[in-house]
Amino acid sequence: MGNLSKRSIAGAMLLAIIVPVLAACGGQAAAPEVVRETVVVVQTAAPEVVRETVVVQETVEVVQEAPATANEAYTTPHPILSDLRVRQAIAYCSNRPEMIASVYPFLNEEQQQGLLMDTFLPKAHWAAASDGVTSYPFDSAQGQALLEEAGWTGEEGQIRSNEAGERLSLGFTTTNAQFRQTWSAVFIQQMAACGIEIIPTYAPGSWWFGSSTGLSRRDFELGAFAWVGQADPGGQTLYSCNQIPLPSNNWEGQNYMGWCNEAASTAIIAANNTLDRDERIAQYAIVQQAFTEDMVSLPLFNRAEAYAASNNLVNFRPDPTEYYTANVDEWELTEGDTVVLGFTQEPATMWTLIESAAVQRVASFLIGVPATTQYSYDYQPAGLAQLSTIENGAATNDDIEVNAGDTVWNTAGEAVELASGVEIVNAAGETVTYESGSVTMKQLSVTDTWVEGILWEDGEPLKAADFELAYQINCDPESGAVSLTYCESIATFDVTSDTEYTVTFHPGVQWPTYFAGAGFGAYPSHQVLSDGRVLADVPAAEWSTLPEIVERPLSNGPYILTDWVKGQSMTFEANPNYFKGEVTIPTIVIKFIADTNQAVAQLLTGEVDALGSETLGAGAEVQTVLDAAAEGDIQAYSVASPTWEHIDMNLFTK
Repeated sequence: MGNLSKRSIAGAMLLAIIVPVLAACGGQAAAPEVVRETVVVVQTAAPEVVRETVVVQETVEVVQEAPATANEAYTTPHPILSDLRVRQAIAYCSNRPEMIASVYPFLNEEQQQGLLMDTFLPKAHWAAASDGVTSYPFDSAQGQALLEEAGWTGEEGQIRSNEAGERLSLGFTTTNAQFRQTWSAVFIQQMAACGIEIIPTYAPGSWWFGSSTGLSRRDFELGAFAWVGQADPGGQTLYSCNQIPLPSNNWEGQNYMGWCNEAASTAIIAANNTLDRDERIAQYAIVQQAFTEDMVSLPLFNRAEAYAASNNLVNFRPDPTEYYTANVDEWELTEGDTVVLGFTQEPATMWTLIESAAVQRVASFLIGVPATTQYSYDYQPAGLAQLSTIENGAATNDDIEVNAGDTVWNTAGEAVELASGVEIVNAAGETVTYESGSVTMKQLSVTDTWVEGILWEDGEPLKAADFELAYQINCDPESGAVSLTYCESIATFDVTSDTEYTVTFHPGVQWPTYFAGAGFGAYPSHQVLSDGRVLADVPAAEWSTLPEIVERPLSNGPYILTDWVKGQSMTFEANPNYFKGEVTIPTIVIKFIADTNQAVAQLLTGEVDALGSETLGAGAEVQTVLDAAAEGDIQAYSVASPTWEHIDMNLFTK
């Protein structure tokens, strides 16, 4: 993942729109994954709004035609890829372990197998399905038999052709990153062994992921890139029928395959329109079953992330969906009193609201208490006393009557005045166009209760004014927040005590991760700045330049940022007022190192105690640390990243 953050949260709310990684393994800039909050600083992006309308079309084999207008692009079934047998043959002819070995030769066979994916969710995900899912183990004979059945014949070792003499030839587009060129070269050889000619195009990321070129215009036959998975599966923009990019909808949506399976589309919408986890699991199972049977997109593998630490560090806990410093208050040293973390990138600011780099998140966990953690694709209360669920009574999702003139949340994800022609989702989960009179909608209300005893580093307790200030600043357009969608979905934000607030959303808002912290964290409203003002009195527009926010934020976490020598290091000392008690390691230093090679060298010589995936990347240095771990010199971990490579199959032609 390089220097990108793992995931996005706003008041612990995840983005449901999944962001493609441009070329994080070389060459191009990677798409920003958005981030999670701490109590000290908070993002305000919000989940994608559900749109329920299902477009049902005629079936071409098991794949339905995309919505079309006369002479519209991508309405003609692809002469090769519209045949299910060909798509399944490509899957059977793909030796994915061999592709993994080409880019991760330093992983052993068990580690490589751990990266394999069968659906769009990793096997460890809470919504991952196993029953009814079609798997495609490498089976060249099976793949070739399907091609024969589909009318593509030829001598062994030759490119196949059909009765018309047309070659079985497909274009393959991906980025020019060396990582993808490496594994795709193996893929091309594997296809040739089955008689499929692959003609590659290695495009600049700026074209492949451009707003009006490449992927967004479905300008490919086979297309390879990566999605960044999240604890909340989302997926509606990827797999529903009404999210197929076409000229008629101004190329809106991320369903680049043009896949319209009625059952899957209905299920993905339903999964994103209910707050019942068991129901979501059942609906996601339907989508995964159809996804694998139709074979419109071939999941290849999770990317590998590496972490390493000295043997001296105890309770070092890398995880695919949580930052490795999330449990820093549990770390121990067998000897010494200082842990040194190695970064090859320096945080631009300590204000989470305007910074999305992973290095900033790793550092911010030292000084803040998050509402929740997200270990292993799920949620755990941290600053919250419990997850705020409907089941335990901390949240409600009531049916209410709304009328013309009331503010509601429409299907486009906007807070609007209810009027004739406004499209909404009613309480039954149906998409309707309002005409007049009363209509019943769902209204979600969430009460978060924080644990007692959280103190700022100066001993001042967390209080109601701190929550109110966070809401005020993070929802102010002048703050610099990337998105205010989440803020706009809120009807009222009521702080009822020094540890509790209730967020009531506009009718129609149904955030799937409502239970993971519906607030905005907290800012120390009492803090007196160097210029004599109190933080609560400073306009939002000035916050991005306040030293007390961007360079030396007040801590309520396990450590205090005591010194930041730009370009050299950051020093954190144990917070004597940490609500969980005294931490066992007095000092943590983040050391800025020129490059990964030097960082690894310093780890091996004992100058650095821990390196995360944001520093190690996935290059040859990973093999160095794994080899050293095998010798017992250090501890090192290979973790299946939430980022996963796949090949989409475009079912239609221009």
